[in-house]
Amino acid sequence: MSEFSAELIGTMILIIFGGGVVATSELNKSKGNGGGWVLITIGWGLAVAFAVYAVGSVSGAHVNPAVTLGFAAIGDFPWGKVPTYISAQIIGAFIGAVIVYFAYLPHWKETKEAGTKLAVFSTEPAVRSPLSNMVTELIGTFVLVFGLLFIGINEFTEGLNPLVVGLLICAIGMSLGGPTGYAINPARDLGPRIAHALLPIPGKGSSGWGYAWVPVVGPIIGGIYGALFYKAIFTGGYSAAFWVFSAVIAIILIAAASIELKKVNKDSTENEIYKAS
Repeated sequence: MSEFSAELIGTMILIIFGGGVVATSELNKSKGNGGGWVLITIGWGLAVAFAVYAVGSVSGAHVNPAVTLGFAAIGDFPWGKVPTYISAQIIGAFIGAVIVYFAYLPHWKETKEAGTKLAVFSTEPAVRSPLSNMVTELIGTFVLVFGLLFIGINEFTEGLNPLVVGLLICAIGMSLGGPTGYAINPARDLGPRIAHALLPIPGKGSSGWGYAWVPVVGPIIGGIYGALFYKAIFTGGYSAAFWVFSAVIAIILIAAASIELKKVNKDSTENEIYKAS
């Protein structure tokens, strides 16, 4: 198997299980309907674990452009292979989403809410605030890539590593997934979003392209910084890129906090005017 095929198949498996658990929990008349957030986070954790089991020995099972770019940024992966890996990941995610569509064919017409159908394929924020949503995705993916690297320096019984990585995904979902649905993977969101746009899903509504940049840009920045942070803290490799990303992320955090505080002040002012009137 080629590395391209491995990344394609690994990401396809990721989406079959990951998108599938969302469909199980959310689509009407599914026997798992109402399974809730814990079911979804466990399902995504297992999805990652089995994707790694499937193709880890061939390609390293990045199954995530943010991981590929993060590893390349610290010299753990050749930049020349980055386009091959990322294209395979997006195609694999698209195919995985199409398979989920076929697995739940009778349930699309039974589910009236367009947003619920979109959630099977891609993420949407609980509270729409683009810069803050990007910060959430940035932090989640930072933890993911940083976690992958510090997990890698530990010795586990042979074959246990993928399960530990799956537990990391569960932890991220349970702790940080609430605001945005934790894409933490540009391919995981973009490939299925394209599938949603192209597939004949009854009453599907918009594919949410106005938000689509958030689960792409946030994870890329967070993934690269997670790798740079690991290299700086664990090995003393304080590169220029580390300081540049640190400064950029500090600016993003301050800007996001400023926007949210202005919203609070605006709401307070409007309430005072309303009471006075």
